[in-house]
Amino acid sequence: MLDEVDAPLDDANVGRYANLVKEMSSQVQFIYITHNKIAMEMADQLMGVTMHEPGCSRLVTVDVEEAVALVEA
Repeated sequence: MLDEVDAPLDDANVGRYANLVKEMSSQVQFIYITHNKIAMEMADQLMGVTMHEPGCSRLVTVDVEEAVALVEA
């Protein structure tokens, strides 16, 4: 589990770090918690929690490959 590990990094190093995690993910499954746009763009699947109403959290999941296929269709 990687929780906001990329927070202190600049954009160039976030890209390097995210590439390393992506490369290693062929052998290891990661839970990568981040708010960084660059890191999220490199993900294959995104999951998040949103609070539309106070006290009412909702899980949001995005399959990046499926989203790209919908855009291209």
